[in-house]
Order: sequence, then structure tokens, then C-alpha cells
Amino acid sequence: MSLELAHEAASPVGRALERGVGRLLETQNPDGHWRSELETNVTMEAEDLLMRQFLGIHDPQLAALTANWIRSKQGDDGGWAIYHGGPPNVSATVEAYAALRLAGDPPDADHMQRARAVAVELGGIGATRVFTRIWLALFGEWSWDDLPALPPEVILLPPWFPLNIYDFACWARQTIVPLTIVAAHRPQRELGFHLDELRVGAPPAEKLPLSTWGGRFQLLDRILQFHERHPIGPLRRHALSLGAEWIIRRQEADGCWGGIQPPWVYSLMALHLLGYPLDHPVMAKGLKGLESFTIIEGDHRRLEACQSPVWDSALALVALRDAGLEPGHPALVRGGRWLLNEEVRIAGDWAVRRPELEPGGWGFEYENDNYPDTDDTAEVVMAMRAASFDKPDRAEAALRRGVNWTFGMQSRDGGWAAFDVDNTRGLCEELPFCDFGEVIDPPSADVTAHVVEMLAEEGLADDPRTQAGVQWLLRAQETDGSWFGRWGANHLYGTGAVVPALIRAGVEPGHPAIRRSMSWLEECQNEDGGFGEDLRSYKDPAWRGCGESTPSQTAWALLALLDGDGSRVAVERAVDWLVRTQRSDGDWDEPQFTGTGFPGDFYIRYHQYRLNYPVMALGRYLRETTR
Repeated sequence: MSLELAHEAASPVGRALERGVGRLLETQNPDGHWRSELETNVTMEAEDLLMRQFLGIHDPQLAALTANWIRSKQGDDGGWAIYHGGPPNVSATVEAYAALRLAGDPPDADHMQRARAVAVELGGIGATRVFTRIWLALFGEWSWDDLPALPPEVILLPPWFPLNIYDFACWARQTIVPLTIVAAHRPQRELGFHLDELRVGAPPAEKLPLSTWGGRFQLLDRILQFHERHPIGPLRRHALSLGAEWIIRRQEADGCWGGIQPPWVYSLMALHLLGYPLDHPVMAKGLKGLESFTIIEGDHRRLEACQSPVWDSALALVALRDAGLEPGHPALVRGGRWLLNEEVRIAGDWAVRRPELEPGGWGFEYENDNYPDTDDTAEVVMAMRAASFDKPDRAEAALRRGVNWTFGMQSRDGGWAAFDVDNTRGLCEELPFCDFGEVIDPPSADVTAHVVEMLAEEGLADDPRTQAGVQWLLRAQETDGSWFGRWGANHLYGTGAVVPALIRAGVEPGHPAIRRSMSWLEECQNEDGGFGEDLRSYKDPAWRGCGESTPSQTAWALLALLDGDGSRVAVERAVDWLVRTQRSDGDWDEPQFTGTGFPGDFYIRYHQYRLNYPVMALGRYLRETTR
């Protein structure tokens, strides 16, 4: 069906869709791809300033611009949150406070006094996460002896041994390897001030019984602490050397590590401690690469934790397809060509568990060939099917490799994780060192759903492997009828992904699981017709499906309601909300964070979500109503 026919069928909705499509086309880059900002929280900027101080490259002008951004995100209560509208977070507040002092803000300034009061009320430095205390230890504001130990010798453990680095999720292992090198050196640089005003007397840590895993890991930590103070010289030197080789081998073409901030900054500091000068090619490329993740607007400077061009582009192509654009449309042709050129053809860390699997698939960022993921690969395959290619054989070969690689990344239980296979060793989460969010990568409902949807669109719905994914999804349904959203907020994201996937894979709308999900969605709908879910739902089930209406979350609910044959009243109200809240330029406003990095700990505001998903949902609505 053409876009013009859709407009005739429902003019108010059609006009909204036309405006949304127009905005999407306007934001496409000349080479065919899309990328909008990926916003997180001020710990990115704070840690950037601390890293530069550590490396001896502090720039007062750069620090001043960064401090302006950090101050602009301070809450009315004086603290800093980790997502829009959230409560103050002690780690973010302590890091922001330290960075502002580094930039020259006096501790007796009003905004600093308010920040200090919040930090102290929340428990002060002692209540922060391990990552924050590591940053403070780098400058003598926390004792290395009081940090959980994880020695660099961990790199010597073979892949079959418990707690080897490949038992950790890719983002965690990329961070842990350089951090072990940093901790082994126990450096202490000058900060130029102390943070005694943020210290609060805290009770000693509870000693857990050895009958629990927590108690056993406390004992292990004491043993490792002794080892850290008395390492075996040759073994330590060998581990540090292997660690450096491991890090350097995984630097990407643009200088990053995995395309994400934590392993990037820790790898630079680890190599620096190992004697790599700042003008060494690896170091120089790493520091230069940070510039492409930096945004300077006026007198504000901020950094992206990562970038999402492949993901943004794939979603944009699917949205334009659903809006009625034909495969030969120039925007789809350019977008498909760009995605084709982003195919990953090397074996990354995933090959440790799947050594015989042919490389294929797509990553998330511009450069993260070591870490393609099944989620992006599934979305890219669907996106490329929406486009025409001047060399269809080349495109078909890439799509075949992507599908085969995705099948090869299926976990034993039938589900799919994002980056690894069977990365489910729960012991990793028990380590005292690992309090910074998710450290393993088990299968999730949203990723499995995207894969199942893609396989179904590829004509593979009846394949036993696809059906194993379907059964995994049916088992994963929550008792309230929703599905958990690992990479998006939260049950609205999971449910919005799973329902369309199940329907495309052959599950009938009348199936009990689908009916339960429809009932849940209809109960969640806000009075204004939209849908929203506060990020507190990751820790408090009472918030599931509850929150201020947002464009992306309303679109996710609408996608599920359309395919699941939900209430027509609920559908029309959601459509009406999207039409009413659209801006005149075709975009929507969405200050809320609806993306997830680590549930409960790290959240993301994808600036493109507010456009891609409403266009997708309105396009599917018009397609359905004009059949």
C-alpha cells in the first residue's frame, strides 16, 4: 500500500504519519545512515575530567565547558539523578561534585553546598558504588585496601574455568581486564583538594556466614587481598603483559574499546600505567577517538557513553517501510547500502564459545567489530529486506550470513542474549567487585523477540530453532501478562517486542498468553490515551506499566495492541495521543529515558526513539485500517 493511499484512508493520522516520515527523511545523513544523540548521565563527563587529571592532560577551558553541562543537570534537590525525573543518586552526585571541584567550583558555593548535603544524606562516599570508589582511590580519596580485589591474574584462567573473563558479559570483561591492571598498580595521583566533607561514618560491612555464596566470596576477597599485597612476581608480570596484549588487540578502528565509555577510559589508564606514553599510537588514537563522542553546544560540553548509528538506521528503515515507502525509494536504497557496508566479517569474543561459527551480523556502533550483537543483527536483516540493492547477490549473501550467525548464537534454553551464548554464570554477580550493574548476558525477552520476528519474516517460523525461541518467550511471560524489557524501559518495551514476534511466528491472537498481555496493556493505558513506564519499575513491580505517557512507550504498546488484536478503544486512544502530541516539525518531545543499559543502574535516552517508533506504529495502524 502506498503512503498516499494510507493518507486518504485516515487523513488526520495520515497527515501525522506524513509529517513523521518527512522528519525522518530530513534527519538522514547523506551517506544513508541515521544517528541521533545517545544521552546518559553526568558520570560520563565527571569521569572524563577525572581521567584527564589522572593522565596529566587537564585542560581548564575544556573543564569549564564540561562543568557548565554538569551544573545544568543538577536537580532542584541539589543532587544528580541517573535518569530524567529520577531521585538523586549518591554515586552520580559524588562524582559530579568531585568533577566540579576539579573544574574550580568552590565548596562553599550554594550549588556545591546543596550537592554536599544530598551526598551526605545518601550515605556519602562510603555508600557509593565500587566504580566511584575506584575513581576516588586513584587520587587518594579512598584506600585501595578497602576495595574488593580482582587481580590481573584472572586473565590466565582458561575459558572453561569458573569466573574466567569470558564468564562475564562482553561489556563487563572489557572493563574488568583494564581495571585489574589499574588496581594492581594502586596508583595515587594528585587531585589538588580533598573530599573529606563527603565522608560519613558508616557501620562495618556485615560478615556473612560461609554457608552463603556471599560469605564465601567475602572469604575469597580476603584471600585475593592478601595476594594483591604479596603477588608472585613472574606470574604478575606475565598477567600484566597478557592483559596489555588483550586490550590492544581489541581496540577498534576509531580508537574506542567496544564503542562504550567504561572500557575506553580504563584501557587508556591501564596502558598508561604500564608505560605507554600518551603519544604511543594506541594511546593517541584512543584519546583522539573521544573527540567523536564529544558534543559541544555553546558553552556546554558533554560526552556520549556510546553511539547507536546501526541501531538507529535499522529502526528508521523499518519505520519507513511500515509507513509505506517502497524498496526503491532513494532513502531506503541509501540506508540499505550503508547497513550492508557495516556487516561484521571478523571473529570477535563470541567465537570463544562458538569457534566453528562463520562470522556475520552487525554491531551497534560505527566501530565495534569485536562485538556484533544478535539484537542489531535481527533488526538490520528486517531493515535491509525493506530496501532495494544494485548488487542484490552481495546483499543476499550478507543476509544469509547474518541469519546463520544468529542461529549459531542461540543459547541452550532456546533464547537469545545480546552478545554471547550461554553467558549465565550467576557466580559472577556474587563477586563483591561487581556492584556496577549487569555483569552477565543471559537471554532476554526483548532480544529473543526481535530474533524470532526476524526469523519469521525470513520464512523460518517453522524452523525448530525458531520454535524453540517461541517456547522460550511463552515461558518467560510474567504472571501479570507482560514481558520484561532488558534493553528498554521496561515491560512496555518487552511486551511491545514479544507480541508482534509471537504473532509473526504463528501464535494466534486468541492464545492465552496473547490475551493476558492485551489485558495487561489495556489496564496500563493512561487516562490521556498514552502509555508510559517509570524506570523505578526495574526495582519496584508496582511501577510496571505506570508512568507519564511518552511517544516511544505509547508506540510500543500500540504495536502490541495492533498485532495482538487488542481493544479497538485502546488502539484508537493511543493513536489519538500520538497525533495530538506530535510537534509541527513531525517529531515528538520525549525528555524521559526509555532505553536501558543496566537495569536499576544505568539508563539511556535514545533521541531517535521518539521518532522511529511512533512512525512505525502509525504506519502499521494505517496499513491495518485500510486493508
